[in-house]
Amino acid sequence: MKLKFAFVVATLAFSVVELHAQDPVMSFFVTSVNPGKGGDLGGLAGADAYCTTLAASSGSTGKTWKAYLSTDTEHAKDRIGAGPWHNAKGEKIADDVASLHSDKNNLTKQTALTENGEVVNGRGDKPNRHDILTGSNADGTAAPETCGNWTMGGSEGAAMVGHSDRTGLDDSAEAKSWNTSHLTRGGCTREAFKGTGGDGLFYCFAAD
Repeated sequence: MKLKFAFVVATLAFSVVELHAQDPVMSFFVTSVNPGKGGDLGGLAGADAYCTTLAASSGSTGKTWKAYLSTDTEHAKDRIGAGPWHNAKGEKIADDVASLHSDKNNLTKQTALTENGEVVNGRGDKPNRHDILTGSNADGTAAPETCGNWTMGGSEGAAMVGHSDRTGLDDSAEAKSWNTSHLTRGGCTREAFKGTGGDGLFYCFAAD
């Protein structure tokens, strides 16, 4: 009887440990690489599809992935679901849309990880890749600069970017913003993005 009881307890303990290991599932990441055409992401549909592809490559399936990008007809904050969101290591990024766009979020260099759980190079690293494409204002609404609604990858246009490491040239709110730090310059090519400390990366959130 004692052996049977011990077996049941051990089984339950294993189940709890297994459940804990599986939850929470990744629901946020920074793309590890640009799709290849700079600011031309194929519009929002192309960016969403790329998020899905990268998530699947890391073993995450069954979720509806959305790029945190705004256009002149859609706000990034309205695309990403209700939350909460966790990174590849299970660390909570934010509980909901309101906390994501407030000081309550947990976005830092150490938590804004790629789909593979890797830290994105920031200020002081070589190369610096902390400029993240958003086309958004601090509250998640659309900024005017979106590389032509994410269809331009040439010498024209610009995009609003945030700093994934929350660090910039000074201590201003903009320099520390994850989604609205400054504009790119020199067009929407990947090379132009590198000129200001970026690589054409963007945020992906699971909307469900």
